[in-house]
Amino acid sequence: MNIVKNRVDGVTILDIQGVIKLGESAREFSSYLEKVLNDDTGPVMINFESINYMDSTGLGELIGYLQKFEDRHRKMALVKPSHRILALLKITKLDTVFKIFDSRESAMAYLTDNAA
Repeated sequence: MNIVKNRVDGVTILDIQGVIKLGESAREFSSYLEKVLNDDTGPVMINFESINYMDSTGLGELIGYLQKFEDRHRKMALVKPSHRILALLKITKLDTVFKIFDSRESAMAYLTDNAA
């Protein structure tokens, strides 16, 4: 798994490539989100466009960090999940919990809207 972090207009953008599953990749994903939670401020955009696979462990980490970010009044958005990951989110009804967007622009509009 590879993670590239950028900041644009106060939003932390994480571009992730590879897989997030039980083992090293899930631990790496969790550690990275913890670092963003503690070291950065503002909303977070997670670009799933290059994620090939995510298992229940990765999903669990994502759910846990959504709650941690919300507890700190920080928004989180998922961008461009693959059809497989989107289906997983829908089956588990997590598509109603996460803000999911088809484009970076629409996610950025949500994340930078102070009224939302």
